[in-house]
Amino acid sequence: MTDLGALALFISLIGGIGGGFVNSVAGGGTLVTFPVLTAVGIPPLDANITNAVALSPGYAGGVYAQRDDFAGRRAMAKALAITAILGGVTGAALLLASGEEIFRYLVPWLILFATLLLAFQTPLRRLVAGARGDHGEARLPVILVPIFAATVYGGYFGAGLGIVTIAILNLLLTDTLNRLNALKLLMSLCANGAAAIFFAFSGHVYWAAGVLMGVGAWAGGWIGGKTVRHIPERPFRFGIIALGLAMTAVFFARI
Repeated sequence: MTDLGALALFISLIGGIGGGFVNSVAGGGTLVTFPVLTAVGIPPLDANITNAVALSPGYAGGVYAQRDDFAGRRAMAKALAITAILGGVTGAALLLASGEEIFRYLVPWLILFATLLLAFQTPLRRLVAGARGDHGEARLPVILVPIFAATVYGGYFGAGLGIVTIAILNLLLTDTLNRLNALKLLMSLCANGAAAIFFAFSGHVYWAAGVLMGVGAWAGGWIGGKTVRHIPERPFRFGIIALGLAMTAVFFARI
C-alpha cells in the first residue's frame, strides 16, 4: 500500500464533499467518490473498500432523523437489519475473495448498473407500485430473501443499494414512502456498516483518505440538505447519470 501525498488527500476531501452533496440532493454519491479515489492512485479494489468505510457512517444521521417512522414496524425493522448485516458481510467477504483482477473486470459493469438504476429510479418505483396492486403485504420470509440478495450486492459494491431496496419494499409492503425510506436507510446503514467493519481489518483501507472523505461527505450532506430546495433535481440527476456513463466508458477502457 503506497502513501498518498497531500494533494491526493485534499482531493479525497473535496470528493467526499461532492459525494455527500450528491447523495443528499439526488442520490448516487458513490459515482463521484469511487472514481475520485481511483483517480488519486488507489487501486480499484482498495478504493471500493476505502469508499465503503468512508461513507457508511453517513447513513446513521438519516436513520436517527427518521427514528419515529419505525413505529409499528419494530419487529420487521429488526429482521431487516439482521438480514442486511448478514448480506453486507457476505458481500464484503465475496469482494475480498474475488480479488483485484476480477473486481477490476466487474467495475465498469457495476458502475453501469448503478447508473441505470439512478436513471430509471422514478419509472422503477412506478412499475413496482403498479405491480403490487391491492394484494396487501408479503410475508416476512418473502421480503427477506430479495433483501438479502440486494445487501450482498451492497456489501460488494454498494452504489444504488438504496434504489434497489426501496423498490423491493415498495413492491412487497403497503406503507408511505417516507416510512419505507426509513427502513431503506436502516438497511443501508446495516449493510454498509457491517461491510465497513469487516473491511476495517482487511488491510485494504487507505485510512487517511477514508477519514477525510468521510468528513467531507458529512459536510457535503449538510450543504446539500440546506440547499436542496433551491436546486432543480432533474437536471442535477441527469448530470450525475452523465458522469456515471462517462466513468463506465473510462473503466471499460482500462480492462
